[in-house]
Amino acid sequence: MLAVQLAALAEDPPGVAEALELVTAFDETLANGLGRLDERGAQAVTGLAGAVAATPLGDRAREAADKIIAGSVAGEHLTALAGARAALLGATHDALLTHLDDSLGRTRPPWQPPPAAPSVPQAPSASAAQASGAAPAMGNLLAGCRSWLHELAITGWRGVGHDLAAAADQAVEAVLAEPGARRLAVLIDGLAGELRASSPVAAMEKLPVRRWADLWTRAVLLAEPDWLGAPDPAALVSGRLLILGVDVHEHATVIQAQVHAVLEPVGGEPRVVRAAVSACKVDTIVGPAMWSLLGDFPVLTGALAGRRSVEITDMPLLGSGDLVWQEDRAALQGPADPFATARVMLAGALAPAAPPLDRHPARIAEPVFVEGYTTAKTGESISLDGHELAVAVDRLPSSGPLTPKLMAVSTACVGLLRWDAGRWLLQPLAIQGTVKKQPVEEHTGDWAQGPTDPKVVKSLARAGDAVSVLRERAGRLLRR
Repeated sequence: MLAVQLAALAEDPPGVAEALELVTAFDETLANGLGRLDERGAQAVTGLAGAVAATPLGDRAREAADKIIAGSVAGEHLTALAGARAALLGATHDALLTHLDDSLGRTRPPWQPPPAAPSVPQAPSASAAQASGAAPAMGNLLAGCRSWLHELAITGWRGVGHDLAAAADQAVEAVLAEPGARRLAVLIDGLAGELRASSPVAAMEKLPVRRWADLWTRAVLLAEPDWLGAPDPAALVSGRLLILGVDVHEHATVIQAQVHAVLEPVGGEPRVVRAAVSACKVDTIVGPAMWSLLGDFPVLTGALAGRRSVEITDMPLLGSGDLVWQEDRAALQGPADPFATARVMLAGALAPAAPPLDRHPARIAEPVFVEGYTTAKTGESISLDGHELAVAVDRLPSSGPLTPKLMAVSTACVGLLRWDAGRWLLQPLAIQGTVKKQPVEEHTGDWAQGPTDPKVVKSLARAGDAVSVLRERAGRLLRR
């Protein structure tokens, strides 16, 4: 399967390469700083504005480019350029995703914006409320975030030192106290942390220019007051959840398990959904031990480890296709083979729409089923009917049994199709293959309730339970 699709994906849609060249040029200019543009930087800013000339952003982007080239950099100009960059990457995302849907024969509805809040005749407008002091606190907090982000853009990554990186601390601390702005606070905190760890940035041999520009762009847009009032639309759904696999996101201070599944809703057609649960951690908790941090989600981890279905009742489903996971609204059911689900239901399931801020090529992660291929000895690529597809073995989590060696002996795979650095990649979530003439099947979530490999169990026993030790020490400290 997927042979025809791989042939169709061999070439990117028209305009993708040109759009990314404009983004790359602007990102390099942002790295040098918008406060001191040379001729090349001026061309990059003008090119970005020109790319959105025919859109509603056109006039603002052109004015922003002209002002910045003239040396008059204001916050509204930087916001306009951030919007233009996000729009260009959003258009690239849409072109790639449409191309992928066409090749897979997948149906995806357009994004539906949330309904406008009902107007109240006597209620003051947002601007009037802020002017009267009814809501000055949030406005001041967002202004503090924007001020730091604007200083970054003017200075450029290569000019960042410890003082500028640390200047975000006060704004982050204040915004973290506001639940409605937590998303922005965590984002800025992460960006500031990376800059602080890299300072002085000028001494770095290679900068993550695209990554930092992505984080800056998203933070600038989230720091606009209007974004805080535009929640993702949600609806309550009930039905049977058939899990395809789990994508484990590992970080020094957090772990997130993002489950990809097909939902059979009551009275509706099957649809592709996601459900994510997270937990804070320290950098000493790694490998299979990380699953113990998700002990508050026994239904979800039990479904992963036991390869079982889940019955959900009145669980919120966002317009992005993300279930807001609530354990008390989920119940474990009988066995459900992820490969059977992928073979029978995945192709016809309705795919979710992408929210505006999530429209970025790097966020494409579409569940697919592939079989009948041959694999390179390293497991880093597969070949099907003469067409080759790279395998993202670097994304295989250390918390599960799936390894590049197992991928190398596989003949069927449930995975995520991603687009990164100008090419499509397959990220395995589960494989079927043969080892020593015996069939094997491994999933990234098989150890969600503890490892099943005797060697790994012995290794963890020798090393000790880091999570239990840390919890016991934390408990002693709190009792003092």
